Amino acid sequence: MPFVAVIKKELFSVLRDRTIIISILIQFFIASFSSGLLLGVLSLYDADTILRYSGDSIRIGIVGSMDDPLPALMRERGVNVLSYPNLGSAQAAFYSGEVLAFFDTPRNANGLTELKLYLPDQDTVSSLIRMVLQEPLKQYENFLREKNGIEVRYTNLHGKPATSFEFVYSVLIPMLMFFPAFVAGSMSIDMITEEIENKTLQTLLSAPLTISRMIGAKITSAVILAVVQCIMWLALLHANGTVIQNKFLILLLSLIIAGIASTSAATVAAFLQDRERSQFIYSLTLLAGVGISTILKASPITTISRLAIGDAYTNIWNVLIYAGGFAVLYWILLRVSQRLIN
Repeated sequence: MPFVAVIKKELFSVLRDRTIIISILIQFFIASFSSGLLLGVLSLYDADTILRYSGDSIRIGIVGSMDDPLPALMRERGVNVLSYPNLGSAQAAFYSGEVLAFFDTPRNANGLTELKLYLPDQDTVSSLIRMVLQEPLKQYENFLREKNGIEVRYTNLHGKPATSFEFVYSVLIPMLMFFPAFVAGSMSIDMITEEIENKTLQTLLSAPLTISRMIGAKITSAVILAVVQCIMWLALLHANGTVIQNKFLILLLSLIIAGIASTSAATVAAFLQDRERSQFIYSLTLLAGVGISTILKASPITTISRLAIGDAYTNIWNVLIYAGGFAVLYWILLRVSQRLIN
């Protein structure tokens, strides 16, 4: 069938496109080493990772007695704690660089503990110190509550730290599932404009193949390649120990988004009939679409994250909403594609 022949032709042509191959290899690297990349990224903002490698270099001063539980709690986190008899000596150590920050813990008239944390001007160092001290301060707060007879019950949550959970399901999985769709859109533009620039469009249409079926075949080949990549990335993530729920719905949503991206790109290419301008407009449209969908809280990134974690309120109907948008865009493409034969 001519339709299948066009699909085969475009899929085999991908092997000769170095840009597409490089993008696939980059995604393959990310999916294959997701565990290692996760550790590397989390080392930028996860306190536990930082403390494992540089805890001794984080020196925090404290004014007052070391018998207070706060110094012990900070030491448990790997922080190097230094004691000073008064506020003046702590300030002198702070300005001389002996400590990166220091606590002053005066008690007010009611006997309540007040914590005053003095931080350096550098935003990076200050942020690092706040992240490292977050857990000891929570534990110290609980200690003070119990000391004053205030009982607070917390739900015992099990699993990975919130930082790794957020990164995996809000960044890594959506990126791997949607990046092939964005590449598919770029491929659709190249497939259509290549026929126009090489003046082979009329020759192709001389076969028993309508313009709509020809464009449909090119979009299908791009979507097939995107879905194959998504299947590979899901398998590699699973091999890396990442638990992903609703894999079928995730693949379905990835397929629909690839179809939307390819159809939008093909529409732009059919209208402009120029590769460079089409790629530029497609890139701007893609950025605008992602931004608008995020503002309207109808982002497919959010949907795929919720599907991956098994959100009870996210199901197939949340996916089929995008299928409706895909149908509308394809109808528009069929009307615009008539420009190619006029």
